[in-house]
Amino acid sequence: MPPPKVAIFSSKPYDEQHLEQANQTRQFELTFYEPKLSSQTAALTQGFDVVCCFVNDVIDNPVAETLKNNGVKLVAMRCAGFNNVDLDACARHQLTVARVAEYSPNAVAEHAVALILDLNRNIHRAYSRVRENDYSLNGLMGFDLCGKTVSAIGGGKIGQAFIRIMQGFGCRVICFDPKPSDELKNTGVELVSLEQAWAESDIVSLHCPLVRSTYHLINSNSLSQMKQGVMLINISRGGLIDTPAIIKALKTGKVAYLGLDVYEEEADLFFEDNSDEMLMDDIFARLTTFKNVVITGHQAFFTHEALTAIAEVTLSNIDYFTKGELEKVCLVKMSQK
Repeated sequence: MPPPKVAIFSSKPYDEQHLEQANQTRQFELTFYEPKLSSQTAALTQGFDVVCCFVNDVIDNPVAETLKNNGVKLVAMRCAGFNNVDLDACARHQLTVARVAEYSPNAVAEHAVALILDLNRNIHRAYSRVRENDYSLNGLMGFDLCGKTVSAIGGGKIGQAFIRIMQGFGCRVICFDPKPSDELKNTGVELVSLEQAWAESDIVSLHCPLVRSTYHLINSNSLSQMKQGVMLINISRGGLIDTPAIIKALKTGKVAYLGLDVYEEEADLFFEDNSDEMLMDDIFARLTTFKNVVITGHQAFFTHEALTAIAEVTLSNIDYFTKGELEKVCLVKMSQK
């Protein structure tokens, strides 16, 4: 059997480097495309067995139909999220969808903590001041993390890594998870209801997937239940937050600190150099005007260890699928929507 032909979309140099390295022992036929997969680029998949996609590639019904007609049999996501994949459409067109459920939980959890430390101690503002020869401390005061109540919303592998780090700071760490695992319980975290997490937390950090039940989990109602001056961190998926509601909460001081590595409408912004272009997203532009908001461009996963693991698991999924060993493929199931 000839090696599978794989079309890799949203490809960057670092993707090519790590995937080629993981492919040395497999010799798949890899073709890299910088554009995202969409209805405009789906025609490029003609003659391929597999498409390899990232978080902002769109696989809706028209794209799924084109993939099917072009002979594609597997959609291999090189990420954990699949909220831009229409699973119903893929099922109708006999497309199997795989993902990387776990790569480096520590990388993502550590980035969440980095945002907390930056926001608390105003490191981004201090850095700018020093570059301007300004060493004043007014407006830079933070607080001790030790003794504060921190909630992890979601207790999967990333949530567990985050919990352990914050426990190390001496925080009271609580967690909401609808189906807590034994591994989560073994962290010693205090399991609470969502309402209790909102009410008692000084810091709320989101570590849950974007599915129907979590869409706009952070909204005007949940924000109203939180402490005045709460810190909110989102390194999971942009759609977890109702951004206009957050902006209102920032203006009233309900949210005193906001750290984001994701944004609901990030597809046209993140992973690209737009420095020579006008920022056309008015809501995102408004977010960038707040001094107590720190935004990074979906880089929480971006470590050497994580990229190595992503490449290895992605190609392993393709390998197992090609060999008919579906039980070894990390499949996306309809029940995960």
